[in-house]
Amino acid sequence: MVRYQRGDREAFADLVRRHKTPIYNFVLRQVRQGNTAEDVTQDVFLRVVQNASEFKHEARFSTWLYTIARNLCVDHLRKQTHRRHPSLDQPVTASGEDSRPLVDHVADTHPRASVERTAVAGEVAGRILSAVEKLPDDQREVFLLREVANLPFKEIAEITGVGENTVKSRMRYALDRLQEALSDFEEYARALR
Repeated sequence: MVRYQRGDREAFADLVRRHKTPIYNFVLRQVRQGNTAEDVTQDVFLRVVQNASEFKHEARFSTWLYTIARNLCVDHLRKQTHRRHPSLDQPVTASGEDSRPLVDHVADTHPRASVERTAVAGEVAGRILSAVEKLPDDQREVFLLREVANLPFKEIAEITGVGENTVKSRMRYALDRLQEALSDFEEYARALR
């Protein structure tokens, strides 16, 4: 970021290459639509360009970047709550969500898996997505920042503007809810060990 602030354009390209995928994954889990996540991710990096001079090196760049991403997600979701009709470019699926990439990912982790195992992996992936989406907003946000973005609790506290203990509490509640939602698969998981 220091190089970019000094006018090195290649430094910005390096920042985008390094952070684009994790930011996109975080945004996608917040806004739940691929096209929208791409737009918001582009807006995140546009904000980096627009506000580069405001970045202070007291905080980590990733903390600043995720704060921008979080704020843009909050703005988008706030606008969506005022919408009374679905978007015309919203993907249409039975459940209203596009879970295919995660299901494919889970199935691909076991290329020689049995048909039953592949079917269960798909079911587990769908249940995980559903359970994460049903989390209260504050818990889902902390869970995604921790598990998708792999940020430490201290940075999550800075990004969300709440205390570190509050962040840890939200994470604990999120994990409890997810464990409860996925308890049907507990015996199956034990059998795989």
